Amino acid sequence: MEKINGNLILVGLMGAGKTTLGKHIAQLLGRQFYDSDHEICVASGVSIPTIFEMEGEEGFRNRESAILKKLAQQENIVLSTGGGSVLREENRRCLREHGTVIYLHTLPEVLLERTRYDTNRPLLRVENPLAKLQELYNVRDKIYRDTAHVVIESGNYQKTIQHVLDALKQPADA
Repeated sequence: MEKINGNLILVGLMGAGKTTLGKHIAQLLGRQFYDSDHEICVASGVSIPTIFEMEGEEGFRNRESAILKKLAQQENIVLSTGGGSVLREENRRCLREHGTVIYLHTLPEVLLERTRYDTNRPLLRVENPLAKLQELYNVRDKIYRDTAHVVIESGNYQKTIQHVLDALKQPADA
């Protein structure tokens, strides 16, 4: 592991538990929590589906890069990133340079169960959401792994939190 200090940054596909786990871990560590998608909505004054509708994915990704750069400048925060935040090299570099990146790995079938009733996920507004999740997984899994300092299986809630906390206790040269 290269860096286990500073910010804790969670990456992974939608539904991996980044926000839910991130809030809990921030509370346990006494740190401020930020969700980049939420911060994009606050800054723009509209929902993510509205941004996608008005500006397309490219417009959303531009907003996302700006917010990530701003949030990464903070110190000792827990940051939950959007599922596609790692698609841009500038974002991957920014995240890795400003904290410990943890990939919450989750299989598409589990993600579908977790996101089935969530209407705030524009990329899943398709006829076959499982096929879309599998497609996203196939494209992004390697990118998440290459970006992350640590990969943790996101399964049982309490066990996942414990794995994250255990990873943070590892020496930087482990």
